[in-house]
Amino acid sequence: MDLDAYTARARRGPCFVCAFLSGDPDYAHETVYEDDGHVAFLDRWPTVHGKVLVAPKAHIEHVVRELDEVAYVRLMRVVREVALAVEEVCGAERTYLYSLGSRQGNAHLHWHIAALPPGVPYEQQQFHALMTENGVLAVEPEEATTLAARIREALARR
Repeated sequence: MDLDAYTARARRGPCFVCAFLSGDPDYAHETVYEDDGHVAFLDRWPTVHGKVLVAPKAHIEHVVRELDEVAYVRLMRVVREVALAVEEVCGAERTYLYSLGSRQGNAHLHWHIAALPPGVPYEQQQFHALMTENGVLAVEPEEATTLAARIREALARR
């Protein structure tokens, strides 16, 4: 992963979620869940196996101000269901749920689901495990397709 190129694209490019939803091939991701208002997809640059992003389909930038309570709870239910499926498929000592982004880049509201594998030394957990600066996993397209299918199957069983 070229971190400088990623940062430039996040800051100057189109909204990555909106571009993905519109079918832009430069922003393609493996979808694991979709309903009328939300989408969940594999992170293109995962720092842990099976990292998934969940976003509302509408371009929303602020989780507190732009979502009413009903919409917030609905989004969090999707996050929870997807996280449970990711845990089932990937196994997890702990599952990290967090929302990042900035009006300066990656502004579209999205939640990260990161299943920390068992046995990761403490000093490599938490923020260390989540930072792309500490490395990203190389995931072949076929592996991502298979992983997405397994997560979708786990969701279907829920």
